[in-house]
Amino acid sequence: MLERSCIIHSMNKLSNEKRSQVVAALVEGNSIRATCRMTGAAKGTVLRLLAEVGQACAEYQDRVIRDVKSRRVQCDEIWSFCYAKEKNVPEKMRGIFGVGDVYTWTAIDADTKLAISWLVGKRSAKYAKAFISDLASRLANRVQLTTDGYKVYLDAVEGAFGCDVDYATLVKIYGVDRENEEVRYSPPQCLGAEATVIMGQPDPANISTSYVERQNLTMRMSMRRFTRLTNAFSKKIENLRHAVALHFMYYNFCRIHQTLRVTPAMEAGLTDHVWTVEELISVQSTPLAA
Repeated sequence: MLERSCIIHSMNKLSNEKRSQVVAALVEGNSIRATCRMTGAAKGTVLRLLAEVGQACAEYQDRVIRDVKSRRVQCDEIWSFCYAKEKNVPEKMRGIFGVGDVYTWTAIDADTKLAISWLVGKRSAKYAKAFISDLASRLANRVQLTTDGYKVYLDAVEGAFGCDVDYATLVKIYGVDRENEEVRYSPPQCLGAEATVIMGQPDPANISTSYVERQNLTMRMSMRRFTRLTNAFSKKIENLRHAVALHFMYYNFCRIHQTLRVTPAMEAGLTDHVWTVEELISVQSTPLAA
């Protein structure tokens, strides 16, 4: 019993090298259990490290990603779920926040590819307003903004920007091949897109959501919690938020963008070098509550 306690204690005291290995495994799309098998760390230790580093990454980016000089911003929301899919949530747990469908709202700079703002919550007007207000607070100048046709964006954008934005929506029209037996596992065919100018004078050539939709794919590939048709989902919304914050910290500061040849944070002028995972985990945060 004493020997087992010593092993657990040593696992909880991870060296910086081991912490880097754990974080590197997580940001490359590995699950918690796979990370444990790869690094030898205990599951509880990995989850505590995710919470610690995730909170630090969220706080750091909240401080640093300010006064962003952007020209074109694209927004979208991506689905995931916590505990259980909405249709499978037990009756006694229905209505509890963080149980069932969860959406991550994301805003990306179309030029620097910087993830400017994100929010994990419900797909509702309340969260749309909070998300767009946060985005507006981080921008240094007037931008051209594109979202999909979800109606809650309209009031949210007007409330956050007033008339100081060139705003358009882009609604994509999809078809379904009913003769294809694999249709539920394949993306539907895009038949076209309808652009609508909402306010200001957006450039028609720049009305697009392609970059933010590509970011959705990056999220699904880089976070095991977002993988469809598997059991790799978040059990708690707090862990999902930590994972999202860690993902965007790695994406913005550590991962070289193939087109830009630098990281989005470098392209946006937020840093002058490519961060290592060791630098990422050294970011300090407010201590977690006991």
